[in-house]
Amino acid sequence: MSQNSPLRGALNVPNLLTSLRLVLAIILFLVIGIAQSPETGAAARNTLYWSGLILFAVAAGTDWVDGYWARKYGQVTVVGRIFDPFVDKVIICGAFIFLVGSEHSGIAPWMAVVVTARELLVTALRSFFEQHGTDFSAKMAGKLKMVLQCVAVLASLYLLATASEESPTAGLAQTVQIILWATILLTLYSGAEYVLAAWRLAKKSVG
Repeated sequence: MSQNSPLRGALNVPNLLTSLRLVLAIILFLVIGIAQSPETGAAARNTLYWSGLILFAVAAGTDWVDGYWARKYGQVTVVGRIFDPFVDKVIICGAFIFLVGSEHSGIAPWMAVVVTARELLVTALRSFFEQHGTDFSAKMAGKLKMVLQCVAVLASLYLLATASEESPTAGLAQTVQIILWATILLTLYSGAEYVLAAWRLAKKSVG
């Protein structure tokens, strides 16, 4: 392997943590799927959602750790720059999509569509501009959006984990709805910010 190979140094701690996050995401989706099965009893369902909450929290924690480690020890790689955001999108979009199928999750189908569409759009824009040598780094609103999306997923899983057989506590359900609406609004704002930045860059290149 040549010194300039994009795979050089790819097998490092940050990328291993990202791989672990992908594995945790797959297990999370399986857990949510089992919890949604009509054959799963109420007590087992709550336990599964508690497990899902812990899995998601650990996965979200590895995202912070791998980024910190990569910057602190100079282990930022080409593979990591592609793999890390890909896994982030898998776990966030996947969690929203899977939780749509859980009664009382608070997540409506259109919310999952908004989150997924925004991620796909920004990924496409970033790929286009960076292929042309233009910096299209994450903005502060995008980073805050990621944090709030994680909080929303955790809140939804907590709501499901603590729900009785009939329905969750009304006050808790309302709180989760507030968090979800704030998440969707910030997701839309962040997406619009990237679209505006792309429009300005395109206008500048033409001009």
